[in-house]
Amino acid sequence: MFVSRLTGGDMQRAEDIVQETLLRAWRNAHKLGAHGEKSLRPWLVTVARRIAIDEYRSESARAPETYDRDLELFPTSDETDKVLGMMTITDALRALSPAHREILVETYFRGRSVPEAASALGLPLGTAKSRVYYALRALRAALEQRGVTQ
Repeated sequence: MFVSRLTGGDMQRAEDIVQETLLRAWRNAHKLGAHGEKSLRPWLVTVARRIAIDEYRSESARAPETYDRDLELFPTSDETDKVLGMMTITDALRALSPAHREILVETYFRGRSVPEAASALGLPLGTAKSRVYYALRALRAALEQRGVTQ
């Protein structure tokens, strides 16, 4: 009852203070019984009061802890969908022929235009254009096989 008044009615904190007080009494039992005192009550009350004061000072020195906040409300960046998408695309690209794969890598992943990709690969412009067209169709089919739809 005494400790609950010290904590303003917070029973959890009061229980923690009582537990710490009894722990300190246990640790100092050899000193407490040596003086022939009949009652330990004054010592226990003093220790409990000091623990409560120390906790109060400690709380005012740092930011308050918040246990009630729902962690699901905090935004988090979940990269799972992005990783799965990249894995699916990589797998679909592996299913393409080397010619189709290299033209898509040049145009979409390296950001080159079709004429630049044709020059880099040493292809005529018309051949590069048709490869891009057929490579995209093949990639779409490979992605549909893996469950990706538009």
